[in-house]
Amino acid sequence: MKGIFEHIVVIGYGKITGEVLSFVNAQKEKYGYQMEFIEYEIHPVSITHKICTDEGIPYAQIPEKAKVTEKLLSIPEKTLIISASNNYLFPAEVVNKDNITVINFHNALLPKFPGRNAPSWAMYEGETEAGITWHYVTPGVDDGAIIVQKKTQITPDMKAYELAGILMNIAFEGFCESFEGVVTGTAPVVHQVFPPNRKIYLSKMVPNEGVFSLDDSPEDIYRLLRSTDYGLNAIFPHMKTNYQGKEIEITRYRKISADKKEDDGSLYLPLKDGSFLKLKYKEL
Repeated sequence: MKGIFEHIVVIGYGKITGEVLSFVNAQKEKYGYQMEFIEYEIHPVSITHKICTDEGIPYAQIPEKAKVTEKLLSIPEKTLIISASNNYLFPAEVVNKDNITVINFHNALLPKFPGRNAPSWAMYEGETEAGITWHYVTPGVDDGAIIVQKKTQITPDMKAYELAGILMNIAFEGFCESFEGVVTGTAPVVHQVFPPNRKIYLSKMVPNEGVFSLDDSPEDIYRLLRSTDYGLNAIFPHMKTNYQGKEIEITRYRKISADKKEDDGSLYLPLKDGSFLKLKYKEL
């Protein structure tokens, strides 16, 4: 079955974008389209650049938003734009252009947690499951019709970076499952129903505003720390609290068994399961 698009543009960065690139390139003869890749966020070691070079995919680095917009508006063919992992926000003039359709990967189960850093917010809010959504893009924020969703569990000791990695994997699975329906125009969709006072999570927002009280339950503190933990990728600042009249910053944390407690100047908070939350800190 031939597709309804003459041209596909992939835009994004990182692992999932690379996987999407290779998959879309492998399907182009079957569905009869040409394709190209735009790298908007430039990375020193780019897996996507290598894939494009190895597989002969036309490639452009365009770090300026205005120039990306200009390029997309200049496309004459009927075009599908795949936003795989991407911080370029599509302006209404692109989304509303008659010959352009845009789909996007969002790392939450929309309509929950639209906006940025969704895995963290799902974990912080105490959700027991998270997931991904591929959806059509409208001029609004993450409010287009849903193409496919996939779920995963948030386990009790999971950290934000671990959840984000799982979501990337199931996002590619969902993309592969739904691709034929998208390119042939036969994909069933579900229109989102928004709750009252819908909240959009912005990149500047930090769970609990980046602070906690030692009077909070250790379980709540542990969840806050896990929800803001992206390992070496410092997406959020270190969490802060007050201890003995001084402001401190938590530099490391981990859950330990009771027999691992040491007299090492760390804070030890008792958890309900008999273990302890160990907090290393520095004074500010």
